Amino acid sequence: MNKRTKLFVAMLAGSSGLFSTSALAEVFVAPFAGYSFAASEFDVTQTETDEQGNVKIAESANYGVMFGVTTKDPGNIYFLYSSQSTDLRSGGNFSPDSITDLTVDYFHIGGSLFFPNGNLKPYVTASVGMTNMRPSGDYSNESRFSMGFGAGVEYEVTPAVSLFADARGYATFVSSDNALFCDGGHCVWNIHADIMWQGQVNAGVKLTF
Repeated sequence: MNKRTKLFVAMLAGSSGLFSTSALAEVFVAPFAGYSFAASEFDVTQTETDEQGNVKIAESANYGVMFGVTTKDPGNIYFLYSSQSTDLRSGGNFSPDSITDLTVDYFHIGGSLFFPNGNLKPYVTASVGMTNMRPSGDYSNESRFSMGFGAGVEYEVTPAVSLFADARGYATFVSSDNALFCDGGHCVWNIHADIMWQGQVNAGVKLTF
């Protein structure tokens, strides 16, 4: 065997190892639907009247999707998009009459760690990203840094199809004493809060390729 032949064989062996390692990573898409609840209240002051009160994001259904790749931990890395169409609710006689409808979107990158037991795979997960709040009318969208954490369970029906359910908590850093929802030079409220908490319960199907 000459030098060129030996080099070619070595290259083939190296390529074979690379492809076998790459084959361990699988791509998946996981649509889900659920319910968002337990949003914390904002203490706010109306900019025009100085009236003080509190508002919160109402509980409602949400939907979303995850795209990701599996890892050999076992676990995965994913991009998550979650959207909730809801409204703002007030406490006492205070009324958020300027804004009622609100869409809350989460754009997160995260990872999960599984603890397999046969076809049943409990897992924990964490993520970071942005929360985007889009009010009705001509008011500005508000985007804030947020973190997520949760736990769930996945059941492998086939190697390509799994069912999952999880509970997640999101912490959105809204910054205290900051104007919120502005229209040009006019802002509806000054908000007095640091973190907005919100919970979710979700169920979906995971398709692995």
